[in-house]
Amino acid sequence: MEETKDSLVYKGVAERLTLGITRILDNMPGVVDVRFAEREPAEKRSLLSWEQKNTCILPEDLRDFYLTTDGFTLTWNVKLDNECVPLGCMMVNSVARLCPLLQPVSLFSLPNAPSLADLDWEGSSPGSGLEHAPAAPHFDARSRIFELDSCGGNGKVCLVYKNCTPGVVAQKSEIWFLDRALCWHFLTATFTSYYRLMITHLGLPEWQYAFTPYGPSPQAKQWASLYQPLTFSSEPNQIDPAGDPFINKLDPTKAFKGKTKAPPPKKKQSTQCGSAGIAKTQGSTGRHSGGKR
Repeated sequence: MEETKDSLVYKGVAERLTLGITRILDNMPGVVDVRFAEREPAEKRSLLSWEQKNTCILPEDLRDFYLTTDGFTLTWNVKLDNECVPLGCMMVNSVARLCPLLQPVSLFSLPNAPSLADLDWEGSSPGSGLEHAPAAPHFDARSRIFELDSCGGNGKVCLVYKNCTPGVVAQKSEIWFLDRALCWHFLTATFTSYYRLMITHLGLPEWQYAFTPYGPSPQAKQWASLYQPLTFSSEPNQIDPAGDPFINKLDPTKAFKGKTKAPPPKKKQSTQCGSAGIAKTQGSTGRHSGGKR
């Protein structure tokens, strides 16, 4: 009896964690093998240890998330030609895997070896290309960056602390996406907003690239149009500078305007009629002149 209660309680927790997305995926055509990895909550001492080691304070919503489950993994496949193909993946690293993106320089590395800090220069602009976009993080000591999701090798979703000072505890954080070209793109200001964004996009491949100027690959767009048509049609990269979406853009005044008939061309007298008239005139004049003779 107690085991049944525990299973029901955990089922309720899992339902709240996934925001009911598992039931939605199960009802989608072609979706099979929806799996949610069950994880125990993280211990408070592990969170305190992480904060002391990295000189950062975890945001409150992320702390509450880790106290509920130490990480998050939800995957689902599609069936194509009697074969299961992995497609969706939603992941948040555990506390132990919330590692710094910028590892300390090894003692055995070459003194002039290039590093990510070489990419920083004063004239660099945010990767999103927006006028009012937040300032992009730096690859040096000014920012502390931790990997939340490796995105299957298509980039990295990172927890970023900006404007850091050595020896001072950083508190304010944001969620950014680092693409494979090492350009930064702002996602959300809080972990809760990013988590909902991840659930909304169903963990589809390259969904983070919808927040870049160039967008996901054509293959990823096909998957998104199939399993996420409503969200896919309102992505920021599909909106023109005036704020109007390009998809299904219709102007009724132009589409249903009646066709105006062109005026009929004026008929020109044919050359034959003209020559016949001239001949008649000449004949009549000849007859008149012959009578006089």
